[in-house]
Amino acid sequence: MTNTTKKSLNELSISSKRLDELAAVQDDQIDYSDIAELNDDFWKHAELRSHSNKERLTVRFDADMVQWFKQQGKGYQTRMNAVLRSFYRAHRDESNSPQ
Repeated sequence: MTNTTKKSLNELSISSKRLDELAAVQDDQIDYSDIAELNDDFWKHAELRSHSNKERLTVRFDADMVQWFKQQGKGYQTRMNAVLRSFYRAHRDESNSPQ
């Protein structure tokens, strides 16, 4: 029996040397074969998670985007927020790094 230890991302470490090696790899050299593609089935079964700390504001979106989200049914604003949150999580560290 193997013991596993759950660690948060903050507890994981990677050397600066390894980060530099990874940064040097060209996109077309990355092997994605072991990563499943996110197809329509993924999004049909994705769970929406809502944060209770909401802020009311006025925003402007392209009409076709709003229409598409509304066609998905009740909770379209929550889904729009989930998509924005996903993008934010994927890119938040990029905004803190020097350019």
